[in-house]
Amino acid sequence: MKQIAIVEDDANIQNIVAAFLKKEGYQVTVLDSAEDGMELWKTNPPDMWVLDIMLPGMDGYEFCKEIRNKSEVPIIIISAKDEEIDKILGLELGGDDYLTKPFSPRELVARVKRLFKRTQNVNSNNNDDMTPDRLKLNHLLIDRNERRVFWEGEEQDVTTKEFDMLLLFAENTNRAFSREELLIKVWGEDYFGSDRAVDDLVKRLRKKFASLPLETVWGFGYRLRHDEE
Repeated sequence: MKQIAIVEDDANIQNIVAAFLKKEGYQVTVLDSAEDGMELWKTNPPDMWVLDIMLPGMDGYEFCKEIRNKSEVPIIIISAKDEEIDKILGLELGGDDYLTKPFSPRELVARVKRLFKRTQNVNSNNNDDMTPDRLKLNHLLIDRNERRVFWEGEEQDVTTKEFDMLLLFAENTNRAFSREELLIKVWGEDYFGSDRAVDDLVKRLRKKFASLPLETVWGFGYRLRHDEE
């Protein structure tokens, strides 16, 4: 039985969400604060978090960041904040999904099921089918030999250049590449176009892999951040 922890200080939402999840056969733990969540993480970590952003004390963003630094456990963020910047921040800090209040409990249940399925697919790809030709980096799985890319367990369509740049970053995490280096390594030494091509390709990767920590190194180039546990 999968255990889901709900971190939410609204008793009404707690009761409704817990009831729907229990009806689907999940074991549910309800918590009022991120601090209580941290204690649960130390003693009996759940299989998934359903996390509100506006919490007393430590907010949901900070809690999400803390958990993601320790584990790849699935996290669904629920929040009354519906601005795009809030959603992007939640996903960049490690959330796997973002649901805006008010929401249908049935929709939340559907997203929980889908996220558990994605996690199962990723683990299957990572453990059962892993070969030296496969590179696993959090939600990203790259098959070098077949030139295939999986994101959260689902195969993604990528162009030749997108694949080459993504693989270069994944094989050299935390290393900053200048635009000139990226032009040479991805397009080749004979390429005479503008380095604007690098920016455009990075933009496409960010659009396809929204929470991938592909960072801009201002005045220089780009790097793919990866924090070791």
